Parts: sequence; structure tokens; C-alpha cells
Amino acid sequence: MEQAAKLAESGFPFIEISVLSAEVFQRDLKRLRYLQDTYEMQFFAHGPEEGKAQDPDFLKNVMLPCINRITDCLPERGIELLTIHFWLDRRFIEPRVIDQKIVLLRSMVEHAAARGVQLCVENLSEQAFDFEQAFGEIEALGMTLDIGHGELLSEKNTAYDFLAQYPEKIYHMHVHDNKGGRDQSDDLHLLPGQGIIDFRSILRLAGRQGYNRTMTLEVEPDHAQQGRQYIQKLWNAVNLPERIVS
Repeated sequence: MEQAAKLAESGFPFIEISVLSAEVFQRDLKRLRYLQDTYEMQFFAHGPEEGKAQDPDFLKNVMLPCINRITDCLPERGIELLTIHFWLDRRFIEPRVIDQKIVLLRSMVEHAAARGVQLCVENLSEQAFDFEQAFGEIEALGMTLDIGHGELLSEKNTAYDFLAQYPEKIYHMHVHDNKGGRDQSDDLHLLPGQGIIDFRSILRLAGRQGYNRTMTLEVEPDHAQQGRQYIQKLWNAVNLPERIVS
């Protein structure tokens, strides 16, 4: 909440907050209300880590109810977008497990939609084709495109293919930089421009695909303003209309 207050004071129009559980959300509700009332700002939500990503029983009995309880809380503060991790990389997850995960994902999406919340799955190490089944079977499922994650475990940043194949599914983006790599430790969350990601080309493609929604800078809060200026400058450099970047 202290970080959120600092960003609000800096003039950011929205903040994406981590919501680890419904209980944590309720604990912080008073301070969230204060920030909204004082700064007229908007919140997005990011759910907890997935946990046992290859264990359908755990996901059904622990993850599913946790996400649904979080979703139940969000309308109270007008939060309309929730991003979750739900790993679908077929290099690591068996097809039978993916089938079961998609059943659970559909249940979460329907639960969220009934409460006016857009549920978005975030890419981790997946390629675009890994989302084909989920997007094909769950019409209301959205995506949070994490450009930083797209640079990992891939010869080419996967953001290009996600933007080309699923532009209508992308409701939000996460922006941070890294130097590539094939391990979780390589997910450095550097300021854009401090790694190897070609944000200019990716943002140009996003503009051509008609992207006009929001972005979150997933960097240290003290560096957020610098990152915002960098991304805004790139939008302008590739002749895109001005977007809201937070």
C-alpha cells in the first residue's frame, strides 16, 4: 500500500495490485478506498502464484476457490480486470493435465464474468499455439501479454506471435526488460531499455494491430516514472496515438 500511495502521488492513473487472497484484499480495503477517493485512480488486480501447476487436484481444490474468492471481492472497489498465472506450456505440461486445467479455467472465467470482471491469463513461457485450445474453447477468456516473459525460453520474443494471432484477446500488457535466458532467474524485471528486448518493434506491431488498452510497468516503483517516460517516447516515435501507460 505504501508503494501504491507513492505511485498515486506521482500521477499514475491506475495501479495493478497483487491480491494474494481475499483476506489480504479485505485487510487493505480501507487504504484502497482512500487512494481511490483521494486520487480518483483505478486499480487492476493480479492473483497469486499458481503453486502446483501440474497437479489438477491442487488446482481444483486450492487454486480455483482462491481465485473465485478474490474475484468476489473485486467489484466492491470497481476492479474490472484480474490477471492470473495458469501455465499451459505443452513442453512441460502433459496434454491430459492441460485439458483438465482448461476446464478449471473456464469455470474461473465464468465466475468472473458473472461479476463483471475480465479474467486474463498471463503468458509465462508459452508460445502462441499453447493458448490456441484455451482461447478456442473459452470465448470470454482474455490475455495479459507479458512482453518480458516473451523474451525467455524462445528464439524470438513471443509477443510478436501473440499480437499477430490474438490481438482481440489482449486486454492488458506487462512491460519490463531482461537479457533473455532459459531460467526463472533470468526474469530480471529491468527497466525497459536496460535489456535486449526490442520494444520499438513490439510496440509498433501493437499499434498496427489496434491495441489501445493499458500497460503496467513491472519494475521497482522508484523507477516507474522513468519507465513510463521511456515507453511513452517509443509510442510517439513509432507514430502511435498517445496511450495511457502506468
